[in-house]
Amino acid sequence: MPNIGPSIADDLRQIGVSSPQDLLGKDPYAMYDELCRITGVRHDPCVLDVFIAATRFMAGEPAKPWWKYTPERKRKLAAMSKGKAKHQTGLERTGTTESGEQT
Repeated sequence: MPNIGPSIADDLRQIGVSSPQDLLGKDPYAMYDELCRITGVRHDPCVLDVFIAATRFMAGEPAKPWWKYTPERKRKLAAMSKGKAKHQTGLERTGTTESGEQT
């Protein structure tokens, strides 16, 4: 499978992906978060790029080198980060913590 070497194959097995078909319908961002959670380590973001490339390939897109997905990943994570900042600001304004407790 394109972009998948022994190290990434090991990472995929850690999150329950044992065959290419297991990637069908998977969210690469959730896969990356799960890998980081399971291992207790924040992996290089390029691993996320590989997960994006692999899931897209299995969804029928042409094979592309993983680094072709780096700009997309950076844009999406930046947008997600901005969304969290806005959400946190909203919580601070209302005096409520994320768990719903009043501050």
